[in-house]
Amino acid sequence: MSEGLTSRLCALHLLHQVLEKKQSFDVLLEHDSEFRHLPKQDRGFTHMLCATTLRHLGQCDDIIEKLQEKSKSQKQPQLQNILRLGLIQILFMDVPDHAAVNTSVELCEIKDLSRAKNFVNALLRRFLREKEVILSKQDDIRLNIPEWLLKPMIADWGLSHAAKIGTSLLREAAIDITIKNPGMLEHWLKELDARHVFYNTIRVTNPAAIPSLSGYNEGHWWVQDAAAALPVQLLGDLTDKTVYDICAAPGGKTAQLAANGAKVVALDRSAKRLTRLHENMARLLLADKVETITTDAAAWTPQEQADIVLLDAPCTATGVIRRHPDILHLKSQKDIDALTRTQANILDHAADLVKSGGILLYCTCSILKAEGEAQISAFLNNHQNFERDAIKSSDVSGHDIFITDQGDVRLFPYYLEEIGGLDGFFISRLRKK
Repeated sequence: MSEGLTSRLCALHLLHQVLEKKQSFDVLLEHDSEFRHLPKQDRGFTHMLCATTLRHLGQCDDIIEKLQEKSKSQKQPQLQNILRLGLIQILFMDVPDHAAVNTSVELCEIKDLSRAKNFVNALLRRFLREKEVILSKQDDIRLNIPEWLLKPMIADWGLSHAAKIGTSLLREAAIDITIKNPGMLEHWLKELDARHVFYNTIRVTNPAAIPSLSGYNEGHWWVQDAAAALPVQLLGDLTDKTVYDICAAPGGKTAQLAANGAKVVALDRSAKRLTRLHENMARLLLADKVETITTDAAAWTPQEQADIVLLDAPCTATGVIRRHPDILHLKSQKDIDALTRTQANILDHAADLVKSGGILLYCTCSILKAEGEAQISAFLNNHQNFERDAIKSSDVSGHDIFITDQGDVRLFPYYLEEIGGLDGFFISRLRKK
């Protein structure tokens, strides 16, 4: 078996699990035995190969469709994935062209597809000859962003803006870290060779395996995109405030709340996800400041109302496709419909959990208005005892572009593009009268 073929075999296996078995890519990376048994360097290559393929799947399939003779069309999923992996290596990865072609041919032999070897070899070599012409005629956004997402993106933001959003979604995301003690910001910027984003969020420029980085095991920081860290920054002084953190797992915002002096009750309907949250709080030495409850947030009725309710609502996660490209292939219009109903139900119930004068903070990692602007508009129409507490420039470290005309926060993945972008996010701060 040639060098690097084991990684490609594993990538073939992972693609099959995501695309045919509809399994989460993140779950596979954490639990799949074939992947976990790869050497660390091979895991990095395999991860990148799979993630890049998932980002550019439509583009690959368009190339395959154009280059194969209609009478010899090959639709076998395993063979299609071999071709996709070969094309991705040629297009986006630092792999010599001959290695991309030869290993793809070898995969055919290993996977009992020997009769397809010549077909794979011919198609990939033809692509090498005609690459410039083929790529010049491709519309990357329409090919790689599926209709279930592209259609509402265009309806929400217009064609040219949707194209800009789509382009940014197909890029790899940076790794951000939230520093537990803001007074140590300068130390961790230097220690981790990082750059400052805003507040106590830093961006690691050359990330290694996260648990091996300085300060991780000691609980000095946690991984959290800058966009996801922003909602808690909009809550001001949290000292001794009671906060209900709804749909809290895996706990990035929970950690922020606790580290800033709040009395946190963290809710999630998944006991498994709350176990992970509790493990994270223990590593960060914050477990004694957080109470966890496994419950359905839309039905939970505590004895007392909270000063603040933070609802990071379940959503399509379309704003985090940069780091979770399987979303493109695992979600559908049905998910948008179901999740918007769920969001509205939880949001309506959350209104009863807030004290008079208290704050209800609603956020989603979605780029769709149906999960952000439209939810808040409907909520305010139905709840006259709430008003928008408009977000100001000083609340977002002077980034006025983050703030909508209505006073909410709307983040697109191309914001702060000069340092690697942000996750797509929506945040609305509401005050109970």
